[in-house]
Order: sequence, then structure tokens, then C-alpha cells
Amino acid sequence: MTALSRALAFVARNGRWGLAVGLLLGVGLPDLAAFMRPLLPETTAAMLYLVALRIGPLAAQMARGPLLRAGVTALALQLATPVALALAFAAAGISGPIPLALVLMLAAPTISGAPSITALSGADPAPALRLLAVGAALLPLTALPVFWLVPALGAAEAVLGASARLLAVIAGAAAMAALTRRLFLRETTPRALANIDGISVIGLALMVIGLMSAVGPALTERPGELLAVLALAVAANFGLQTAAWLAAGRLGPPAERTAVTVVAGNRNMALFLTALPEETMAPLLLFIGCYQAPMYLTPAFLSLFPRPTRPAPQETAA
Repeated sequence: MTALSRALAFVARNGRWGLAVGLLLGVGLPDLAAFMRPLLPETTAAMLYLVALRIGPLAAQMARGPLLRAGVTALALQLATPVALALAFAAAGISGPIPLALVLMLAAPTISGAPSITALSGADPAPALRLLAVGAALLPLTALPVFWLVPALGAAEAVLGASARLLAVIAGAAAMAALTRRLFLRETTPRALANIDGISVIGLALMVIGLMSAVGPALTERPGELLAVLALAVAANFGLQTAAWLAAGRLGPPAERTAVTVVAGNRNMALFLTALPEETMAPLLLFIGCYQAPMYLTPAFLSLFPRPTRPAPQETAA
């Protein structure tokens, strides 16, 4: 084993702490965070490529039964829950940036890093990748009722282009990963998997630095508001994950429990930054920044739950 492989294996074994370091750097080094923010689309695509490379050809993960479960789960997470919350807010006469942010969070598909976070949590990342792909595909359908119920979000058609771009990135990353496997990685050895996991940790840490770019200024200018929004973001994320863990333990296959938990709490709110008007999203930026903290602390949070049995990795040839 080379020195680089040993270093990547060490990073993979300590991935949850690497993500925490990324959070601290994003808050403590605002110039670095500002530098990383424009690179987020490229970093996102690279993370999807690494996930697809790790688990093998995407088509192999899309069996009919698991795909149907992913569809039902995505509809529950992206349609039923935001519609229920929007109706509750409307009935109570509650409005404002925070209620809007919570509804938008629930309406979003999961983050592109969900499969990597699932792997770092000791579970099979394939179910998370299915949920990511299916959730992105269903987004135009699931977003329409939410946008109709919340006029402050603007025209529902605005999200269609962002959804199409996300789907194109997922398909492109899967195609590039399949080509890489065919040319260079016909068999995934434990060393190769450790290398990929280590690189994934580094990529996720770089992503969170950029996503925290709005939090640093708030820390010095309005710390009280920052702490309140951070507490709400943590409660929303970890609360969703806890509820999903309990529900998935009763309703779904044990092998998919961790993936469903990660996907339920970690949503790609940043996707709407490119789909909705700036005047709509600007008041929500602080919540979006604070929401990164519980997302990237998910592996540490899930370590408090009973560890599921992880299936033995299957050697697949592209």
C-alpha cells in the first residue's frame, strides 16, 4: 500500500471528523468559503461521479422493487410532508422567511452527497443513490402543489429547468463512472473502495466550506439571530432523521434504513437558488447556511443509533 493509499484510508476511517473540520473552516475562514462557493456545481458533479464509481453501474441498482420503494419514499418526503406543513402554516396564519424555508426544505430532493454520507455512516450507499435519482426525477411533479400552496415561492415552472439540470448531472456522472470502471477499474478491491471513500470525504469537506459562506458574516454581525436559526435548522434536520429512522425500521427493508434516514433529513435547498428569484431566496440564505451544519454532522449523529448490519460489498464488473 502506497503512502497516498494509507492517507486516504485514514481519511475514510475518520470521515465524520473531516466533515466537521470543513464546517469549522467554512465559518472561520470566510475568504476561503467565498472562494469555494462558485466551485460548488463542479464539486457536486464530482461527488456524484465518485458515488457512482463506488457502487458500480447505476442500472444495476435500479431493480423494479427497490425502484418502486424509492418512488413511494420520495413522494412521501417531497410531496406529502411539505404540503401538510404548508397547509398547517396557512391554517394558523403563519408566514415569513422561516416558515417558507421549512416548506422549501421539505419540498427539495436529497443532497448529492447523501450516498457518500450514507457510506460514511457504515451503510450501503446504493439505496441513497436511487432516492437521489428518483427524487430529482419527481421534483417537477412534487414541486407543483407546494408552489401552488405557497404563492411567495413564485411560479412553479421556475423549478423545471433546475430539475432538468440536476438530472443531466446525475446521468453524466453515472456515465463517466461506468466508463472509468470499464477502462480502469473492472474489479473494486477493498483498497480501491477505501481510496474512493477518502477522496469523497475530502470532496464533501470542500463542499461544506463553500456552503457555509453566508454564516461567517452573521456570526460577527448578528450572533443572536444566527444561534436561533442554527438551533431551528439542527432541530429540523435531526428531527426528520429520527422520525425517518423510526418509520423506516417498521416499514422498509433493514438494509435501506440508514439511507432513508440520511435522505429524509438532508435536502438540497441550494437547488432552488438557481430556480427562484433572488428576492425570494435572499431572506432564506442564513437558514440554508445553518442547515449545512446538521447535514455534514449526520455521520456523527447516526453513530448514536444502533448500527445496522451492512451487506458485504459485491464485486461488480462494468
